[in-house]
Amino acid sequence: QVQLVESGGGLVQAGGSLRLSCAASGRTFSSLAMAWFRQAPGKEREFVATISWIGSIYYVDSVKARFTISRDNAKNTVYLQMNSLKPEDTAVYYCAAGRGGTTSPGYAYWGQGTQVTVSS
Repeated sequence: QVQLVESGGGLVQAGGSLRLSCAASGRTFSSLAMAWFRQAPGKEREFVATISWIGSIYYVDSVKARFTISRDNAKNTVYLQMNSLKPEDTAVYYCAAGRGGTTSPGYAYWGQGTQVTVSS
């Protein structure tokens, strides 16, 4: 089992920045792919970014050049640095761990989510 706890969400003005953190416990963190997904009100959960156990990274087009995913295996933590935030980035952000990929079935473990709200 893997337990994931997100933190760092909040309210920010458009153009601002936030850094999300996801602390993992349980199975060996370094062997898992980690990802961030988000779900806006009335919309389906969507993929945001993923980082594999060897550090390969992939982003959804809408966040490229604005968001940066990283991981610290010594701290069992994955981060999502979000810059130049837009109102359309408003969502609950979820941390996930598993085999990898850009869809939800690739991840067996999920956090509870953290709210990010971007005001215009």
